[in-house]
Amino acid sequence: MKAYWIGLINITKPDAYAEYGKLAGPAIEKHGGRFLARGGKSMTLEGPQHARVVLVEFPNYDAAVKCYNSSEYKEAFGKQVGAANRNVTIVEGMA
Repeated sequence: MKAYWIGLINITKPDAYAEYGKLAGPAIEKHGGRFLARGGKSMTLEGPQHARVVLVEFPNYDAAVKCYNSSEYKEAFGKQVGAANRNVTIVEGMA
């Protein structure tokens, strides 16, 4: 069953966050992640507005968790610390 990362992000330091993006994309793709939405036009209908929304599809829940905990992603993650306020959730899809 597929799983998804949902990222709700407000970037505070664009240059530093760009460094994160350079490493995060390849790390996510290496673990089977496929970007379905990565920024772009969005509208929040309930709750606080986030400037950037990211949606990544993984083959399954375990792959999504493994990616998040991987050394490649941890390296990328370190680049965005202090550069954004984020809420990232992994959710299992429906059969």
